[in-house]
Amino acid sequence: MQIQTAESGAPAAPILPETGFLRLPKVLEIVPVSKSTWWAGVREGRYPQPVKLSPNTTAWRAEDIRALIERLGGEQ
Repeated sequence: MQIQTAESGAPAAPILPETGFLRLPKVLEIVPVSKSTWWAGVREGRYPQPVKLSPNTTAWRAEDIRALIERLGGEQ
């Protein structure tokens, strides 16, 4: 994942890819909640369901995270 730099010296914001998968640390850079809050939200249906890429690899579709951001932005 690339980091977008701001000319004004503001903190860099992560750029969300158009497609692909994001692992949990990258998701939590974008959605600033704790791991336990994220997993509780997944169980309760507030956050997208993960995709198992292998027995030990869990990720989220970039499209699902983008939709979550748009939904959360509309709730403010």
